[in-house]
Amino acid sequence: MQQSDVVLHLGRLMLAAGAGSYRIKSSMARAASAVGLDRHEATVTMTEIVTSSYVGNRFRTEACEVRRVGVNVGRLEALRRIVHDLRAHETVEHLEAKLQQVEKMHARYNAFTNAAASGVACAGFCFLNKGGWVECLTVLVAAFLGQFVRRQMLERHYQHFFTWLVCGVAASGTYMGIVTVLNATGAVAGNHQGGIISAILFLIPGFPMVTAMLDLFRQDFSSALSRSAYVLMVMAAAGVAVWTVTFVFRWDVAAASGSTLDGPLLYVLRCFCSFIAAYGFAMLFNAGVKASMLAAVVGALANTGRLLLIDVFHVPWQLAVGLAAVTIGLLAQLFVSRASLSRVALSVPAVVIMIPGVPFYRAISALNTLSVDKLGVDVGEAATNLAEVFFVITAIGVGLALARIITDHNWRHDVATSGRITLPRTHVEAVEQPLED
Repeated sequence: MQQSDVVLHLGRLMLAAGAGSYRIKSSMARAASAVGLDRHEATVTMTEIVTSSYVGNRFRTEACEVRRVGVNVGRLEALRRIVHDLRAHETVEHLEAKLQQVEKMHARYNAFTNAAASGVACAGFCFLNKGGWVECLTVLVAAFLGQFVRRQMLERHYQHFFTWLVCGVAASGTYMGIVTVLNATGAVAGNHQGGIISAILFLIPGFPMVTAMLDLFRQDFSSALSRSAYVLMVMAAAGVAVWTVTFVFRWDVAAASGSTLDGPLLYVLRCFCSFIAAYGFAMLFNAGVKASMLAAVVGALANTGRLLLIDVFHVPWQLAVGLAAVTIGLLAQLFVSRASLSRVALSVPAVVIMIPGVPFYRAISALNTLSVDKLGVDVGEAATNLAEVFFVITAIGVGLALARIITDHNWRHDVATSGRITLPRTHVEAVEQPLED
């Protein structure tokens, strides 16, 4: 059936662009209704889709595998608009033509701009992790090179675990080389080894991490578990890479010179660095200028507020992260209704800057450097860092889920994602319906 082929094509494009299982299944069901199918059911994982299309007493079951998964907000936005504009009695040929146009879309940013966004984002991240100007500038160069290498490898279809491993070695090795040269020449003084972890924070799989948490709260376990396994795999690859480099040259990832700033100026700079970090990550996700700007504003306001709650009002950091995530979700919804953008395009770059990549990599380092003399100390440090990572990620997921429950009827009630959907019959009726994300 041509109808089932075009619906599956839509699902493949959305999965390859990084959409969550809930959005993929609901979009495919909407498209199935538009092209004349009576009912459509789907099962979605990180790399596979299995669908069943029904017309009367006949049905067709298909499966496909998507190996080139990634994040492409620009493509997701285009697909979202196509799905929203669907109306009853849509022709298969018309829908397929639209999907082929989306499939031919190129990345908004070239390799140099994409790498520069990574460098600036990680430099801002480094300041938020209490790095000084030496660490921030060195991280900018190292993350630039690491992201440039990653893009070249992904374009050549290298395996993700291998890609993250190579890029982790490239970025951490570059950081180590620059700092070593600066110390050897006397250009800088002090210990700047701790900033090496910020140089690989561009490797944090923020988008699949957030979609995995949202799928989990939607009780879509097949997708949530497979995405979570992917997140752990690539983060472990990056962790092994930085540990290998630091172990060979005996660097201390826990050491840092730190920033001596304090008072209002510190929070102004934190707000600015949160803004540029969120903007840079939005660019890595191939978001447009408007989406990147709004995501950066949301991230700067929420993250600065989170730090104020922790430092000034002594709010427990888990609660502060959860409140910041709820704020991000609500602000994203506010901007969505005014700017016609999807929530995921605004919320994910904003929450990525709160994901605790530094404690995770330090935990990996502590576990790999266990010694008999300091066995209890090393295990305790690793356990503390892993606990922090777990609670922060859980708080982010709970916060985003609560924001969606508050603002989205389909999240407040346990409704079927697939099945049959009634569509508008005219373009005017379609325009009057709110855009879904």
